[in-house]
Amino acid sequence: MTIYIESEYDVKFDFDYEKIAKDVVNTAIDYMEFPFEAEVSITLTDDEGIQTINKEFREIDSPTDVLSFPMIEYKEPGDFSSIEENDDLFNPETGEVILGDIVLNIPRIYKQAEEYGHSNLREYAFLIAHSMLHLFGFDHMTDTDASIMEEKQREILEILNISRN
Repeated sequence: MTIYIESEYDVKFDFDYEKIAKDVVNTAIDYMEFPFEAEVSITLTDDEGIQTINKEFREIDSPTDVLSFPMIEYKEPGDFSSIEENDDLFNPETGEVILGDIVLNIPRIYKQAEEYGHSNLREYAFLIAHSMLHLFGFDHMTDTDASIMEEKQREILEILNISRN
């Protein structure tokens, strides 16, 4: 398992954000029973940084809390059966499947944690769990899909004993 964490922002959490990121990514991988070693990149940025990325890749000229860029197109969310058929999904140096990139807006995490009445830790972990599900092909475009994602996010955070309070 390789998790790259790049900080473009001066992060001042009262927890070990690198350890938490690794714990959430690993828990999501185990929870989804992903059958390969994996690689994930996480970038920590601010409103300006995420807005630039959002505009460039999604043509949306505004900041957001998190962006997820999956490297795999799934037939069905969480269906890993065809991954071995595509050598391009594997890092040739490590043999790990490149799941994709996660971009987190740190100031927005502080703000949303306060708005939702829970800790920065919970908001940070939630957004990583949410993004990992996107990297596994899940989305929330319909109410049914959103319910599935919400349940999986809750279960991943429950495993880590990270609650809303």
